[in-house]
Amino acid sequence: MSDLPLLSIVTFMPLVGALFIFLIWEDSESARRNVRMTALFTTALTFIISLGIWINFDNAQSGFQMVERVEWIGENGIAYHMGVDGISMLFVILTTFLMPFCILASWEAIESRIREYMIAFLILETLMIGVFCALDIVLFYVFFEAGLIPMFIIIGVWGGARRVYASLKFFLYTLLGSVLMLLAIMAMYWQAGTTDIPALMSHQFPASMQTWLWVAFFASFAVKMPMWPVHTWLPDAHVEAPTAGSVILAGILLKMGGYGFLRFSLPMFPLASADLQWLVFSLSVIAIIYTSLVALMQEDIKKLIAYSSVAHMGYVTMGIFAVNVQGIQGGIFQMLAHGLVSGALFLCVGVIYDRMHTREIAAYGGLVNRMPKYAVAFLIFTMANVGLPGTAGFVGEFLTLVGAFKANTWVALFATTGVILSAAYALWLYRRVVFGTLDKEALKSILDLSTREKWILYPLIILVIFFGVYPSPVFDVTQASVDALINNYQAALEGAVTAAANK
Repeated sequence: MSDLPLLSIVTFMPLVGALFIFLIWEDSESARRNVRMTALFTTALTFIISLGIWINFDNAQSGFQMVERVEWIGENGIAYHMGVDGISMLFVILTTFLMPFCILASWEAIESRIREYMIAFLILETLMIGVFCALDIVLFYVFFEAGLIPMFIIIGVWGGARRVYASLKFFLYTLLGSVLMLLAIMAMYWQAGTTDIPALMSHQFPASMQTWLWVAFFASFAVKMPMWPVHTWLPDAHVEAPTAGSVILAGILLKMGGYGFLRFSLPMFPLASADLQWLVFSLSVIAIIYTSLVALMQEDIKKLIAYSSVAHMGYVTMGIFAVNVQGIQGGIFQMLAHGLVSGALFLCVGVIYDRMHTREIAAYGGLVNRMPKYAVAFLIFTMANVGLPGTAGFVGEFLTLVGAFKANTWVALFATTGVILSAAYALWLYRRVVFGTLDKEALKSILDLSTREKWILYPLIILVIFFGVYPSPVFDVTQASVDALINNYQAALEGAVTAAANK
């Protein structure tokens, strides 16, 4: 199995499924069922194959593994170059794991243009996996930007009442942020003479050039995360997107910004990262406190969870730019945990939205009387979102705060207030929706979780608790790559200090 081009198979398997669905032209009930089954089978098979990456991965190596390379343009030009290290591998697994749940969540919720909807999701999966596997910076950029198109279509066609506004805002924010990154990629090629990511990671860019390159990449990744103040597209996109679209937005697309910081900003521009650490810390703390306060004022369930995602991504950026083992490991774990927890929360919202067709918090209350199983599932994910010890949400949040404390005690102090605020808005939401008296007539006949919904939520409950109690499988994979990243970063800073002293 190790001789197979696993990365290419996993990346392009969803496209094969999309092609099969494209060939189903009939519009009968049986044809729609075949479309759904084909999409589910394809995403499940892609996940199973992706486990082969984990099985064949050597945790002791810090470099890229399972490398595939095909020259496209010249010997040192653009190449189809794929590979994974301990950081990117986990995001590939997270992507393939969440996609079958998205298909199941769309099983009954999507009733129009089902064929086109499933094709869009399968194409999106290919592009997301490609982002995490690409080892050529031009190939990375193509995957990174092309992912905007299917998500733009998913929100714009199958979204809510303001879907056109939300999809255009999402597209323009993320596209404009990436224009500067494209200019930076061109400058890097002219300076280093290659588009190969491993080669660029070892290339020493001039200090003055690093600052401009760092800012250009930051503009793109900050929007994708999203960081304050370029976060305003996210609540609108989440509110209008279908349930599965919100899951992918929160679970995967936001993580591309954090992955970009780990893959490009720290290893390629270490001097600029050190000089501008204060900027990232400032924006992270503002995001944690401000968006948590904004979440307290929301009346829409999805918008509240969306603002909580911005706050949690603040912990991620804070941990990454602390540039120590606890901070970076915590940032990576926080991204993975948030992918599971926030994805599950949006799925929980989808469960009651499919029944009541409203996301207004005031429309609910007393659901525990009619939906006890749902109430337990929602409680577990809410506690994980708060960062309760014993859940996956605690591990990453705690480590990022430890890493920040080692880097700057004031940053850690202010960021810790976000833990209190997150408990306030999350428990307030849970109390309003689940507890209280069941006095609304529309809720008195509401049904508890169906078998399909149990298949969606129960595996996520197991993983959230498992990784909260036993996070070692994640840390074992990332340890070597994180250590190498930090060592190279410190060596670059020490080299710059030595060079300055010798002048």
